[in-house]
Amino acid sequence: MDETGRSLRVLLWPANPALAVRLGLEQDIEVVSSPMGRPAVALVESVDGVREVREEAPECAVLVLVGSARPGLREAALAAGAAGLVLRDGPVSDLTLSLHRASRGEPVTDPALDVP
Repeated sequence: MDETGRSLRVLLWPANPALAVRLGLEQDIEVVSSPMGRPAVALVESVDGVREVREEAPECAVLVLVGSARPGLREAALAAGAAGLVLRDGPVSDLTLSLHRASRGEPVTDPALDVP
């Protein structure tokens, strides 16, 4: 829940039904289907996705879902306006924590993804 007691609204860009189900099982997460749903945080799969969401919902914090670290990805994502990077296949509890941190304006990058 956020500071007002409401569920954290999360956008998956592009849609990811399996992840939506996993996140939907969390009591304090509400998955929305579009930027019109006023998400606080978006999970995207590419640097281009960061730009797209930031254009549609500039107030939304954006995290990039990645499978592994790649040189230069973190810098490119941050330059595009992302709040950080998170592992795609990590525990949902870690992802939920990252979503909440990003919603508060905190930078979020999984330590496993810190690549020079």
